[in-house]
Amino acid sequence: MELYEQTAHELRDLLIKKEISSQELTEAFCEHIAQVEGYVQAYVTTTREQALKAAQDFDQKLAKGEETAPLAGIPMALKDNMSTKDIRTTCSSKILENYIPPYDATVVKKLQATGMVMLGKLNMDEFAMGSSTENSRFFQTKNPWDLERVPGGSSGGAAAAVAASEAAYTLGSDTGGSIRQPAAYCGVVGLKPTYGLVSRFGLLAFASSLDQIGPLTKDVTDCALVLQQIAGHDPLDSTSANLPVPNYQEALVPDVKGLKVGVPKEYFAAGLDPEVEKIVQQSIRQFEDLGAIIEETSLPHTEYALPAYYVIAPAECSSNLARYDGVRYGYRDTDAQDIVSMFMKTRDEGFGQEVKRRIMIGTYALSSGYYDAYYLKALKVRTLIKQDFDQAFAKYDILLTPTTTSPAFKFGEKSADPVSMYLSDICTVTINLAGVPAISIPCGFSNGLPVGLQIIAKPFGESTLFRAAYAFEKATNYHEQRPQLGVK
Repeated sequence: MELYEQTAHELRDLLIKKEISSQELTEAFCEHIAQVEGYVQAYVTTTREQALKAAQDFDQKLAKGEETAPLAGIPMALKDNMSTKDIRTTCSSKILENYIPPYDATVVKKLQATGMVMLGKLNMDEFAMGSSTENSRFFQTKNPWDLERVPGGSSGGAAAAVAASEAAYTLGSDTGGSIRQPAAYCGVVGLKPTYGLVSRFGLLAFASSLDQIGPLTKDVTDCALVLQQIAGHDPLDSTSANLPVPNYQEALVPDVKGLKVGVPKEYFAAGLDPEVEKIVQQSIRQFEDLGAIIEETSLPHTEYALPAYYVIAPAECSSNLARYDGVRYGYRDTDAQDIVSMFMKTRDEGFGQEVKRRIMIGTYALSSGYYDAYYLKALKVRTLIKQDFDQAFAKYDILLTPTTTSPAFKFGEKSADPVSMYLSDICTVTINLAGVPAISIPCGFSNGLPVGLQIIAKPFGESTLFRAAYAFEKATNYHEQRPQLGVK
């Protein structure tokens, strides 16, 4: 196996034993990126020189015998909606195409403090709005398992980069499934943490009550290591939870005996691909074989989650994106004759079709006369969905569902039908509305394409997620499969 194909914790062992240096490792990743990026197109911006400088700094610390953090010296990358000081942060949008932030996001600062080696910024659906990364203003990222298929979205670049071994791990953001859905399509591990566990300061907001930053990795151990580094209270984020962060590595034990597992019947309804259902049911039986106690359960308000999400998320997006008017940030139309025309032309030319669609839906839902009928009703539905999860977790330790209803679809298959595209998030949006954590792990293949299993836990139950996911991973080998890009 090539260096860049190994997990972050395996690479860490090689660094500590001084069998390789971080500089050698970083150069190996950069060379691999140069070979495969033309096929995958995961990166919006690469930062080779900064990465090599950070790698050299790590090597010097190691040579002096200084203590280093678990992920120090390991090449990684960021979704391009996290602020990086003096490095372009575009949100894959024309309106921020040349924006260079004057500050770092809190997650970036935390990783920098531990010796981050950042290879670059990754492609995404514009402002994280989409399920396929077809909405990027720049180019389409390809699924490494089949270059004719989407990598999922909106963290498509982040998932594809890990699957194609263009980074040892990445950070994405998840508003309605934007980490877990591409993780499932690309055959990697993706975690949406509990709302409030990871600071959102410096994350360019889409829907503030739903957005969360989380890791995409090759296996569960890496996922726990990354979360350990980025979790914790941040006074710069008013929604950050002031709670102690557990030691997630202690949860990595291959034992689920006696674990109470609920299987919500609403996630196995019409519309689920038969082959995906078969693979997920086999995975549930695997948990049973490992000693977990499996029972069918119900989350009765699940059917209302998608319409509620597509009122709440656009409403918050219409408010958050009002700041992009040509005055404060990024792109400005210079041909307008007056300031009102400048506002209108800047937003018309700067935003893509999907962003404009959601701004219009959100503005309508918040407008006078319609607020009660749409936005307030959606908030009431959200409360009912949260209560469903509270009742389920009074009885069960975890819930198991498919991450997606089908494997990755082909480019263009759903882009002309927004409702069909929105339905690809139907298994994931409830988790964001309820604020609970969920992880997607590889659980099999359908016609050569990865399938994801979603594990859901109660708020701040990430340790339980890692325990269950690690036990499944140790009993299977799906996470060890790598796509063949035909490039050496």
